[in-house]
Amino acid sequence: MKISRAKALKLIKASNGKTFGVGFIKKNGEQRNMNARLGVKKGVIGVGMKYDPSEHDLITAFDMKKDGFRMINLNTLFRLSTKKKTYEIVD
Repeated sequence: MKISRAKALKLIKASNGKTFGVGFIKKNGEQRNMNARLGVKKGVIGVGMKYDPSEHDLITAFDMKKDGFRMINLNTLFRLSTKKKTYEIVD
């Protein structure tokens, strides 16, 4: 099923802490597949970020395999899997 980036963002935010899968292109041009969750508090020390990721079309998510926080670039997102459905992202 094909969806827009805006719809993909809504689905990611609606995951409510449940695991979802994404595929996107990293800043260095490599393709990245990630199983992630939102709302993870592990390792957060309360300092906060020096910038707002949403201003740069980024989402901060916890990578389940790497056991750390990573940024998902919405501009290069090409696949989303959530609630047993896989979506192809189109502009």
